[in-house]
Formats: sequence, structure tokens, C-alpha cells
Amino acid sequence: MPGWATAVTVGFLRIFSQPNYLPFAMDWLTIALLLLFGLAFLVVEIIFIPGTTVVGLVGFGLLAVGLWFSYRDYGSTTGHMLLSVSAVFVGVLVYMGLRPRNLDKVALMQQNHGHVLDVRHADVAPGTVGRTLSALRPAGTALFADDRREVTTRGEFVDADSEVLVIGIEHNRIVVRQIA
Repeated sequence: MPGWATAVTVGFLRIFSQPNYLPFAMDWLTIALLLLFGLAFLVVEIIFIPGTTVVGLVGFGLLAVGLWFSYRDYGSTTGHMLLSVSAVFVGVLVYMGLRPRNLDKVALMQQNHGHVLDVRHADVAPGTVGRTLSALRPAGTALFADDRREVTTRGEFVDADSEVLVIGIEHNRIVVRQIA
């Protein structure tokens, strides 16, 4: 181990081995760890997994407990100082997390112009002629220029392999009648 590392280690051991210093160091260590983990949880919430809120609430809770300990154990001057430093760090984190460059990773920034076939707007127009593939009793399947469609009649029965005419579109159904 280099000489400076040995000197630092021996210095820490001398400080922490004094009986009156250990509770003081544990208080500072507790407060520092609470604040550090609180900020770490906020970093995770804002930058890595935004929107979960549980991690962010845990981070704010840890920060609040750490600040409360600092006010309780070391007075208002130290508490105000740690509150100010924590507020600056949280402000920087929120700014970093809400920059437009970071929002591109978690938010949809472009429109989707795709579409699907909507059965309420059938692609078979009234007046189209087709051939039944199954018997219509009163519903069944018909073929319109290589497109199979579910069709229905107004109550009439139509045999398979008969020609039918589309007379209308009602709600989501193609209504046909047999061509005589």
C-alpha cells in the first residue's frame, strides 16, 4: 500500500477508535447515506425508469428522513445547508430528466399514420356482385373479387354457389340479396 494510503487509513482508525467520536460519525454517516440513497433513487426514477413514481417516492422519503435527522441532530444551520444542497441536486436532476433530448427516449414524438381495415366502413360497395361460398341461412360467406367476406341476407335463404348483389351496409354487416 502506498504511503499516503497508509497514513489516511491510520488516521481514520485513530479517529474512529476514540469512544466519543463513533456516535458522531455514525450520525453523519447515517445522514449522508440517507441523502445519497435518496438522490440515487431520484436519479433512477427521473432518468432510467420514469413514470413509476414508487421509486421517486422512496427517494423523496429518504431525502426527507435524512434532512429531518440533520435538523434534529445538528441544528437549523446544518439542516438549511443540506436542504439547499439537496434542493439544487433535485432541481438539476429534474432539469436533466425533462430535457427534450431525454424525453425522446420515453415519449412518442411522432405520429403513426398507419391504419387498419375497419369493418364499419366495408371495402365492398353497394351494387357489387359476388358469389356465395356457403349457404346463407341467413348469414354465410361470399366471395367478392378474391376477397372473402361474411355477409347476411334480410331473412332469405340462399344456396351455395349463387350470385348475390350487395344492397347495403348496415352497422358492421354486408347485406346481400340473390340475383334471380
